Amino acid sequence: MNRTVSVSSKLIPATGRPQRRVWSWQNRRTRALVMMALCVVLLGGVLLAGYWTGEEGLKTRLSNRNQPPSWAYPFGTDWLGRDMLTRTLMGLGLSLKVGLAAASVSAVLGMILGLAAAAFGRHVDAAITWAVDLFMSVPHLVLLILLSFVAGGGLQGVVIAIAVTHWPRLTRVIRAEALQIKGTDYVQLSAKFGRSRWWIARHHIMPHLVPQFLVGLILLFPHAILHEAGLTFIGIGLSPHTPAIGVILSESMRHLSTGYWWLAVIPGVALLVTVKAFDVLGEQVRDLLNPRVSQE
Repeated sequence: MNRTVSVSSKLIPATGRPQRRVWSWQNRRTRALVMMALCVVLLGGVLLAGYWTGEEGLKTRLSNRNQPPSWAYPFGTDWLGRDMLTRTLMGLGLSLKVGLAAASVSAVLGMILGLAAAAFGRHVDAAITWAVDLFMSVPHLVLLILLSFVAGGGLQGVVIAIAVTHWPRLTRVIRAEALQIKGTDYVQLSAKFGRSRWWIARHHIMPHLVPQFLVGLILLFPHAILHEAGLTFIGIGLSPHTPAIGVILSESMRHLSTGYWWLAVIPGVALLVTVKAFDVLGEQVRDLLNPRVSQE
């Protein structure tokens, strides 16, 4: 006869442990870690592939032009005989670099402004909230075009435009979380003991905002990559001579009616897979940093 004991109002075998709960927790965590590893490997491979392929595939070979996907050319060739696999990998690598620079600047800006709005008084909060509402009231694409044009266009203009326009949503999230932490008892006691606002923000509030910052940073990458491709597609972003995804998609529009579908479909699918990888990575990181979800 099996003996049982009561632990947390539940009956479990006296000679064993709640294996089902432990196994379920391990499955959820392991599944998230595996998905994160796959996304990191995919994105890292895309970033490094641009260096390994070299520029040999970018040379013009009119004898190989407009070839459909094959073993020799997995992504086909364009109207100048250039290898579309090389162009796509180099374009995705460039998009990742632009996304890394723009998303990092935007995330740091959102972290600073959100923390300042919650920690430094009503007037600072009102000013930052007004700035957030102002940026979010303007159509996003219009603001991107204007800022990119003012910054001089090109790679620098795209990075500046994306970095300056992607912080408001993260600022709202950081501000709401910081205000919740600011209202806790230990923060109120610390203020009564004479600690300055900066000390409280740095020691009591900022450490608790790191999970939101990391998730926000990762989730900013898809927006930055897509907006870089969009600006380049309409001719405001990178130079037409740059093997960027926006340039490839823009050039391919003139050849879709002639049946050269691979010029737009394959680079477009590659861009969507890259963006989705960042989205999945952000969701898995968010689940792991959430104690309630990570133990299910």
